[in-house]
Amino acid sequence: MGAWVSERPVSYLVLARKYRPQSFEDLVGQSHVALTLANAIAVGRVAHAFLFTGVRGVGKTTSARLLAKCLNCVGKGGQPTATPCQECAPCKEIAAGADIDVQEIDGASYNGVDEVRRLQEGLNFRPARDRFKIYIVDEVHMLSNAAWNAFLKTLEEPPPHVKFIFATTEVHKVPVTILSRCQRFDFRLIATATIAGRLREVLAKEGIACDDLSVATLAREAAGSMRDAMSLLDQVIAFSGDRLTGEDVARVLGVPNRRVLHDLAGALVGGDATACLLRIDELANQGFDLAQVTREILRHLRNVVVSKVAGSTARPLLDLADEEVRDVEALAALADADDLVRIYQGFSRGYDDVVRSGQPRIALEMTLIRLARRPPLLPLDELLARLGELEKRLGGGPPSPPRGGARGGSTSTPPQAGSVTTASRGTSSRPVMTRGALALATSSDEPLSDRVPEVPQPKGTNLSPLAVAPLPASAVVPHRVEPAGEESFGTSSGEAGSRGILESLVVFRAILRRIAESHPAIASIFDHASVREITRERVVLGFGPQSFAGAQAKEPEVLDIVTRAVRAYFGAPTQVAIDLSAGGGSDETVAVAAAASRREASEKARAAVENHPLVVEALRLFGGELREVRFREEEE
Repeated sequence: MGAWVSERPVSYLVLARKYRPQSFEDLVGQSHVALTLANAIAVGRVAHAFLFTGVRGVGKTTSARLLAKCLNCVGKGGQPTATPCQECAPCKEIAAGADIDVQEIDGASYNGVDEVRRLQEGLNFRPARDRFKIYIVDEVHMLSNAAWNAFLKTLEEPPPHVKFIFATTEVHKVPVTILSRCQRFDFRLIATATIAGRLREVLAKEGIACDDLSVATLAREAAGSMRDAMSLLDQVIAFSGDRLTGEDVARVLGVPNRRVLHDLAGALVGGDATACLLRIDELANQGFDLAQVTREILRHLRNVVVSKVAGSTARPLLDLADEEVRDVEALAALADADDLVRIYQGFSRGYDDVVRSGQPRIALEMTLIRLARRPPLLPLDELLARLGELEKRLGGGPPSPPRGGARGGSTSTPPQAGSVTTASRGTSSRPVMTRGALALATSSDEPLSDRVPEVPQPKGTNLSPLAVAPLPASAVVPHRVEPAGEESFGTSSGEAGSRGILESLVVFRAILRRIAESHPAIASIFDHASVREITRERVVLGFGPQSFAGAQAKEPEVLDIVTRAVRAYFGAPTQVAIDLSAGGGSDETVAVAAAASRREASEKARAAVENHPLVVEALRLFGGELREVRFREEEE
């Protein structure tokens, strides 16, 4: 682009000052302040102290000057007026900042108690010419505590010809004793549409052409501040000359082009991770701040969600140019609302990682890849229909209806033992089964506890369980093995010996459970013991020769507690002995045997689950996969 040569004078007045409002009618975005002050002037109820608060660039100092002009204008009947004449000497001098009776003070530099005392010395003198002597203190929160304390009495009862107007961006730093002596006006952020309208007026007066996209970008980047909007407009005009375009504005302000953002959001919605990476590479090579890019993407995704949800009524909610609105509506039509909300929520969580990361590009790329590769959502109605089809194929009864309806907040019937559900491979949470149990038929002599497989139930679902036939009585394995009278459970050879060792450990575990009820620490010691002999008359518990647990077990108090528990279990005066020698019976401890039993039960349970006809049919119907089998904790 060629150089733009201007014949404008060197002493240039910036647009923020050139088009500063000269009356309350020109003040945009703060109608509540303008109307209240105008009415107070009209009825003669003007307070002696005002406090204007709000963020930068929303009109606080401008409103203070307008109020001073209204109070001192002499061009309309010699009385204060809400519509100053703009022609009298006070109006012109106040607008130029040259009125000696209207003093503008910078609170950051005029913040000491000595300055406040000098100000107080001049309060009793009448104004040199104007009706009121007005003090406008900007950034008043910068005053020291001593200065505030010196102001208290004067601010509460000033002379009738004195008015104070304070302006601050940090009202929380102003003492409450000062707040109670002032009328407070809170200035709001200015709407994007209002800023855009004002920018168009200024551009028309300056004779500069523009498109909607350029104005919309400027208004959006101003973030509610009219002064920021005017400053950005000055910067863009210096670059573009007599015509503004959206591309030039994006280039000057360092924001990504809307077309690039739209293409990136489209690739994200369409699940094209490669296209997302290429767009990020393009933006990074152009030198864009990726944290700013991330904010723009998040804002664009918000607009897509709003457009999808609100439909034809969304335009006032978007603050976008007509061309951008059409692009957003076209993108919103490509996905359902739930999927778009899921994308926004995922990107919102990733946004924090990007802005805090030392490698923002990598964090942004990983966030986009994760969202682009998201599994598709499966509607609940379709899932319930598949469950009904599965039940019909298996010949079961109708599923039990959920309590309280099918919408959110309802509670489904609790799963019964033996209930199973599966979820499609395409669901977002990838559930496998609901929390329930599969009936596993086992022989009565297998050393299995009454554990049942368990898998997690996905949150937010309301699925009816499918009934499964209960276990036969032969499948129940009791927790406790009763003592066998005078018969010895000692070691022997072959299969009978192995069974005797296992049953000895089962009996001793039952005794330990009794001990654990009142003495859990002592029970944990004997988890490391091996049962070398166990009869009604004698119980011998073995430990290693250098075992620390064995030394604890031989303590008289510990041995006495174990002896009482053994005698209570057998109902006989059984003797208990501790053997610290090596060998002498089986060295398999209770803890080792319990771990082996759990492993064996787990392997058998998983095999039973994988081969269960109901599970096989459910996985085939839903295209799912068995990921994990969990067990409930054993009930003692």
